Amino acid sequence: MTTGELLDAATSLLRTRAPLLLGVGLLLALLEQAVLFPLRQLADVVYVIFPDTDRLGWLFLLLVVGFATEAFNIAVLGALSSAAAPRALLGAATPLRPVRPGSVAVVAVVVAVLAALAATTVVFGPVPYLLLGLAVPAVVIDGLGPGAALLRSMRLTGRRGLRAGWIRLLGYLSWLVIRFATGLGGWFALSLLIDTDTAARDHLVASLAWLAVNTVAYPALACLDTVLHVETRMRTEGLDITLSRATRRGVSADTVLAVPR
Repeated sequence: MTTGELLDAATSLLRTRAPLLLGVGLLLALLEQAVLFPLRQLADVVYVIFPDTDRLGWLFLLLVVGFATEAFNIAVLGALSSAAAPRALLGAATPLRPVRPGSVAVVAVVVAVLAALAATTVVFGPVPYLLLGLAVPAVVIDGLGPGAALLRSMRLTGRRGLRAGWIRLLGYLSWLVIRFATGLGGWFALSLLIDTDTAARDHLVASLAWLAVNTVAYPALACLDTVLHVETRMRTEGLDITLSRATRRGVSADTVLAVPR
């Protein structure tokens, strides 16, 4: 697939489980805003207001925690989108893959911690996002444990000149533009409906705007991770050929999707 086709495929995958993905996305985005709200108040920053110099430390902490919660939320939602991938590929008769919540939780926490650590630097900030996006699909689709899934993600992403990683980063930046544009517009719209004469209400309006945008953005990015994982396996391991042969021979999808040893 081309980059545009991959983004379209991610949207199509989102549609197959939209109620579940958007519902869980809303819950995760709500929990995220509950964590970030007090930090936003301490940093005293709303979209267009830069904090005073004595609050830059709180702003830095807000950004670091925000990167961590983003990475965690996308990873958790990636488990749900990955579970639906075989059915989206092979038809409604194909069973959903098991989510394996324990392994997914470990991977999500590791990815979140690494994202937070990387966010403290400029040079290494994008590295976890580039290399670890396929870890949760490796748990659900490939049936690997947390450690093996993280290594598998780095191997798959590293193929073809980090192709999957660059596309993942492009998808994130594309959604970042959408989120800022929609979030800023939402902030102004909500400020017309809610009296923002206090800092707390200002920050509440900002949280509501981010909540609305992230409810859609996080599931969309999770679906992109799943599509990238499957497409990279097709491109570099011939997964599409193996699945086609297996369908003709009556071999189960679980056997075919198991990671090559």
